[in-house]
Amino acid sequence: MTLSRVDLEHLIDVIVHELTAKPVESRCGCHAVLTVCCPHQLRPVLEAGATRLGIQAAGGAPADVASLIDHTLLRPDATRHDVEELCREAREFGFAAVCINPFWVPTAVRCLSGGEVAVCSVVGFPLGATTPDTKAYETRRALFDGAREIDMVINVGALRSGDLTTVAHDIQGVTQVCQEGGALSKVILEASLLTDEEKITACTLAKSAGADFVKTSTGFGPGGATVADVALMRRVVGPDMGVKAAGGVRDFGTAEAMLAAGASRIGASAGVRIVAESAARERSIP
Repeated sequence: MTLSRVDLEHLIDVIVHELTAKPVESRCGCHAVLTVCCPHQLRPVLEAGATRLGIQAAGGAPADVASLIDHTLLRPDATRHDVEELCREAREFGFAAVCINPFWVPTAVRCLSGGEVAVCSVVGFPLGATTPDTKAYETRRALFDGAREIDMVINVGALRSGDLTTVAHDIQGVTQVCQEGGALSKVILEASLLTDEEKITACTLAKSAGADFVKTSTGFGPGGATVADVALMRRVVGPDMGVKAAGGVRDFGTAEAMLAAGASRIGASAGVRIVAESAARERSIP
């Protein structure tokens, strides 16, 4: 279904009103900071669409943790050896994907050929301030080179200016190319730069465009993933769309909290550490 600008703006207004009328989180008696922790607080998160509460709650193996992680290397100084090592680790631990800059896509495709680990690349990264046609071309080229997942950064400045038409075209251009190429599309909000109302708007535009995921952060902004942002994004997009938490997820405890809040994928450069900590936790369970 394609919405007109007027209909889309009305829908966003309705969603903003509904979500801001009832805060996603509140302070509980056992914690001094905003958090989602206690059973009565997790219930609305479950109702909003979260599908996992604790990675090891059902006694799953550490490999289950790895299958939710995009093993990430986006540093500008990464070398071919670094990318090859990233791919080796991804195959060894069974990560969902490797996430790399576009130049390294052919290298990763070669290293991961014949396996189940996907190659993910980034578009408009990390600022999101390129034009919609440029992002569409970047996407098409990454898919040509063998990528099967695309993490694109929205035009943050256009969103904050209220230029929803540009933001919608920005997202649609990438998601359409991904759909035509059979690839997953993930829309990065850079949530630390946005108000809650702007996050809701961005999630609504991404869902309307048919994106597969919304994602919290690039990891290059002023802040990374937070439990509050993940919970809010899950409430907006519902149970059937992916939510990727990325930026600052460096240990198993943080990854577990993000999944509890409604994330269905984790982006992390510390994937090996997270899996190791998960394994240690598993061994300690009687």
